[in-house]
Amino acid sequence: MVKKVKSVKYFEAVGRRKLAVARVRLYLVNKEKFAMIGTEKIKAGEILVNHRPVEKFFTTVSDKIQYLTPFKLTKSEDRFATSILIKGGGMIGQLTAVMLGVSRALEKVDKEAYRPILKKAGLLTVDARARERRKVGTGGKARRAKQSPKR
Repeated sequence: MVKKVKSVKYFEAVGRRKLAVARVRLYLVNKEKFAMIGTEKIKAGEILVNHRPVEKFFTTVSDKIQYLTPFKLTKSEDRFATSILIKGGGMIGQLTAVMLGVSRALEKVDKEAYRPILKKAGLLTVDARARERRKVGTGGKARRAKQSPKR
């Protein structure tokens, strides 16, 4: 018997910053203005972060302005149902990873229209600095050397 394949259409991208990794999926909504993600119904314009509403994950007003910036610049706030999975890092690293992931996913939607807008706003590049790894024999830090004896 042939298995039915669900034709769920979404655009996926990954955003990274320091130790934070955000997997972003932009789902195209159907005629009823919602998308089925697993067993959940998500309305157009709604954003879920780790299966919770984004307002419970990023609580401040400045955070909201930041994660909505790519949608507002491309005028696509109510076009997609968005699902984001975040792992690792701190709050600022996670927020920046979300911004990069959303920008990259929007770029996949319509490269000719959205790429120049997002590129000009600086949303397709991220600060490359990351935590330096700890070296052996440095006493627990990346660059610290052990104290040498005086006598």
